[in-house]
Amino acid sequence: MTQKTKKIQKTDSDFIMSPKVDVCFAGLMENPTVRKGFCAAILRVPPETIEKTELLLNHLQRDHADDKLGILDVRVCLLEGVQINMEMQVKKYAFWDERTLFYLCKMFSGQLKSGGSYGNLKKCIHVSILDFIHFPKDKRFYRRIGFCDRKTGKLYSNKLEIQVLELKKLPKEIKTGEDIVNWMHFFNGKSKEDFQQMAKESIYLEEAYDTLQKLSADDIKRLEYEAREKALKDYNTFVVDAAKRAAERAAERAAKQGEKRGEKRGEKRGEKRGEKRGRKIGEKIGEENGIKLSKKVFKLQAQGENEQNIASECNITVEKVRQILY
Repeated sequence: MTQKTKKIQKTDSDFIMSPKVDVCFAGLMENPTVRKGFCAAILRVPPETIEKTELLLNHLQRDHADDKLGILDVRVCLLEGVQINMEMQVKKYAFWDERTLFYLCKMFSGQLKSGGSYGNLKKCIHVSILDFIHFPKDKRFYRRIGFCDRKTGKLYSNKLEIQVLELKKLPKEIKTGEDIVNWMHFFNGKSKEDFQQMAKESIYLEEAYDTLQKLSADDIKRLEYEAREKALKDYNTFVVDAAKRAAERAAERAAKQGEKRGEKRGEKRGEKRGEKRGRKIGEKIGEENGIKLSKKVFKLQAQGENEQNIASECNITVEKVRQILY
């Protein structure tokens, strides 16, 4: 066996998927034990109190063309009817708040069938797991958002809830005892050592690590994962290039506008200088005509014309042009 072959085998044995890539995250949530543990963390209840979770069949459905750029839904229904929609997003997404509200409301209203009672509507939660900073003005990495009275802060209804997990804000060494924070650390893992360490925190994270290893060893899953990674990288390159081109176009427009403004300012200064010079020589050729002529001479000079062209344009001698200008 060659040294190169040994190196490749070592690399393959060390390979572990990142849960931040949404196809990997979706694969983890297909495991009922993993799903139960994460849903319990979201609901802030002991996992043993959750009897059953059902992964809805449309959890991989894409409703918009741009969803292929990094968004896969994982939609879960609990035994008592509570629904949780989870989205792993690694790239900044325009109008993310509006998207979240749209899918939360769609999930809530979709429960009600024709002739059904509003009283049958169950709680719906949208969970945004973000690998970018969405709220830059504070250091909070986990927040629960509900519908409250603006004045009193009193909860209006517990039927709709948004949770936002900002992985980029999570400190490396924080210890809170909260299950949701442990899950965030797991999603942030970069190596087998990271995942092995987190697996010690609970049987659910241990199951998540075992599932992650199986996904990473599956050739078909790995091809899907790598294709997804490539799509994300290509999209990121496209965004960077587009931003660069937009900046270059903006710089060109600014330069052109600057040239135009410079020409106008030069013309105005030329007119003022011409008026002043025209008054001085006005006694010889008439004040009004002198001002008019001088303005024209200075204007042409500001436009870049040489003395010969100015003289020809104004129907005067080059000597007269020099007399006006200097």
